[in-house]
Amino acid sequence: MKRKLPLIILTLLALAALYLLFWPVPIDPAAWEPPAAPALAGQYGPNSRLAASERVETGHAPEGVAVGPDGRIYAGLEDGRVVRFSAAGPGPAEPFADTGGRPLGIQFDSEGNLVVADAYRGLLSISPAGAVTTLSREAAGVRFGCANDLDIASDGTIYFTDASHKFPVRVYKQDIVEHRPNGRLLAYDPATRQTRVVLDGIHFANGVALGPGEESLAVVETGKYRVLRVWLKGPRRGEREIFVDNLPGFPDNITFNGRGTFWLALVTPRNALLDRLLPRPFLRKAILRLPAFLQPAPQRHGFVVGLDSSGRVTENLQDPAGERAAMVSSALEHDGFLYMGSLGGDAVARFRLGGR
Repeated sequence: MKRKLPLIILTLLALAALYLLFWPVPIDPAAWEPPAAPALAGQYGPNSRLAASERVETGHAPEGVAVGPDGRIYAGLEDGRVVRFSAAGPGPAEPFADTGGRPLGIQFDSEGNLVVADAYRGLLSISPAGAVTTLSREAAGVRFGCANDLDIASDGTIYFTDASHKFPVRVYKQDIVEHRPNGRLLAYDPATRQTRVVLDGIHFANGVALGPGEESLAVVETGKYRVLRVWLKGPRRGEREIFVDNLPGFPDNITFNGRGTFWLALVTPRNALLDRLLPRPFLRKAILRLPAFLQPAPQRHGFVVGLDSSGRVTENLQDPAGERAAMVSSALEHDGFLYMGSLGGDAVARFRLGGR
């Protein structure tokens, strides 16, 4: 038996090597050389300001938050439910509706309906009574793979993202690891009930926010650690540019407070191993064959930045321990507070602005 043991070990090692090298994986990775990650210093210097946040227990992963016509805060959960609670202070959340999918970005329209970017069911509208209606499921003949976030213009146009037409939300990490431009920015016209493509070729299209005067739109490109700006009006209409580049974390949702500040959630800091793998497609395939606990994983570091209309960092809010605000997926300003959703937590965090 002792003489056979080395052969058994060699056989197992050979099988493991063959598995890591050749077992089929559902990605076709593209090489990309990411810019060196900025240090958590200077404008991104570590602090614990978000550790002063209050928490409202909601249920798992309240990704997006919205303020309703009734003044309450609404949040969409991983199990398909939308819950709400009083903005007056932490208290129990109560159920409002159930999409039967995965509500991500949410916002109320001028008629009091909650518009939802649902990762599985597409663009939805929920009436004040909780009835769910499907608005759109495809554009230009391509079905949505992961409707992600939205913002609504004054004329009723709903701008929203499809993060990836290839990978559903349950395996969203595969889109990040593949690093191909599978995402799109879309616009739904409630008058014609048609959806058009505003911009395609985005590496994991994520948060959406209309800027000052609705002249431009900020759209998050998570896969490239940046935010783009698409001009909707004026002499630059139809043009796109980089709004803020080389962020120190994975940007998620973005909102505009109407007074000059965009709030951008960084759901987790950059991963050094992933950055080293991005130029090496073959190794990324091997990494995807490993058990999940051996793959690059997010940190619970809470992180939100404020940006002015030129993309300059004006606020830096963090909770490095992730005890009060962890894996922040969205940040919405309302009546002097910042309400923050979470990709991996069970609560919406409520932070009073203005304090240091």
